[in-house]
Amino acid sequence: MIGISKLFCGTIEPSDVLRYGRLSGDLPSHLLQFSKDKKPVVVWNVTRACNLNCIHCYARAVRNRNDTELTFEQGLDLIDDLAAFGVPVILFSGGEPLMHPDLVKLASHAVKSGLRAVISTNGTLITEQKAAELKEIGLSYVGISLDGMEQVNDYFRGRTGAFQDALRGIKNCQAAGLKVGLRFTINKINAAEIPDIFDLLEEYNIPRVCFYHLVYSGRGSDLVDQDLDHTETRRAVDLIIDRTKDLHDRGRPVEVLTVDNHADGPYLYLRMSGENNPRAEEVLELLKMNEGNNSGKGFGCINWDGSVYADQFWRHYSFGNILDRPFSAIWADISNPLMAKLKEKKKHVKGRCSKCRWLDVCGGNFRVRAEAVTNDIWAPDPACYLTDEEITA
Repeated sequence: MIGISKLFCGTIEPSDVLRYGRLSGDLPSHLLQFSKDKKPVVVWNVTRACNLNCIHCYARAVRNRNDTELTFEQGLDLIDDLAAFGVPVILFSGGEPLMHPDLVKLASHAVKSGLRAVISTNGTLITEQKAAELKEIGLSYVGISLDGMEQVNDYFRGRTGAFQDALRGIKNCQAAGLKVGLRFTINKINAAEIPDIFDLLEEYNIPRVCFYHLVYSGRGSDLVDQDLDHTETRRAVDLIIDRTKDLHDRGRPVEVLTVDNHADGPYLYLRMSGENNPRAEEVLELLKMNEGNNSGKGFGCINWDGSVYADQFWRHYSFGNILDRPFSAIWADISNPLMAKLKEKKKHVKGRCSKCRWLDVCGGNFRVRAEAVTNDIWAPDPACYLTDEEITA
C-alpha cells in the first residue's frame, strides 16, 4: 500500500511516525503502515456469499451462504484472539460481508475489543438503517468497490443498477457520518475511467480512494490478458499522482493510495527525484519504513471456514485453521517453511528482484502473482514495471 497523497503531497513527514516510536499499538491508523513491529492487519472473509457476480472476484463468491462458515461464537473467539495478539485492524470482507446476518454484532465486538474495524463492500446493501447501525457501533471505515462509472462498473459487477445502488450506499454512509471511500481495481477495461473516478471523488466529497493493481487470483485469474502492460501501468500511476496533486493544490485534498504493486514506491521516489522535489529523500525514508509487500508478516487473511492465508489472494495455500489452533499461534509458527520465508522474503526472491536496489522499499512485490505466471513463488513479479536501468544501483 503506497500512500500517494501522504508521500507526494507531503501530508505526513518521517517525524510524524518517529515521535510515536513506530510500534503498532501506539500509532494512529493513518500511520500504521510505517510500524516497525508489523503486527498483521487481518482480512476476515466472513462469508463467500455475494449478491453480485464480479468478474475479478478473488474469492470466487457465490450466491448463497453455506454451512462451512464460522459460527457466531467461533467468530467472537477469533476476534478475542486477534485483539490479544495485538492486531491493529480487522477488515471484514467476503463475498459481500453485509450478507452475513451477524456482521454488525461481530464488528461491534471487534470495536469493543480495541480493534479498528473496517468493511470492504460493494455498497449496494447499505441502507440508511444499516449505515446508522454501522456508525453506532463505532465502525472506522467503509470501503466501497467501484470499478468505473455506471456502464463499466455494472459490467464488472454482473448486474445492471449496481453503480446506482453503490452511490446510494455512499450517500447513506455520509448521511450517517461514516467515513467512506472507494476501491478501484485497475485493468485494460477500466483504466480510462480513472479521471472520472477523480471527478466523482470531488463531486461527492469522498475523502479516500484505493487504486488496486490486478492480482491473478480467483476469477481475476481469468483476466491476466486484461492486465495493463508496463507502459500502461506507468501512465496510470502518473495520472493518479497528477490528479492527486491537482486536488491537493486546489484545497480539495483526498487520501489516495495504490495497492498490490509495490513498484509504485520506487517509481514515486524516482519521479520526485527527477523533478528535484525537495521532499524526495524524506519520501524514500518513509518508503523504507513501509517495507513494501508484507503478505505473511504484516498482512494476513482468514477464510469464512477459518483457514489462514498469507493474504486474501493466496487461497491455494493454508497455514492452518483457527478451529484447530488460534490465529496468533499459526501466524507465529515459523516451523512452516513458507511462513518462515515470507517473514524474510527478501532473502529468497530470485532474478532481477534479488539484485534490485529497491528491494528494501518494495519487499519483493507480490509472490502470489509471480507464482501465478511462473509457477515459482520466488520468481520476479511480472507486474514490476521498473526498467533494468531503474533497478540498478
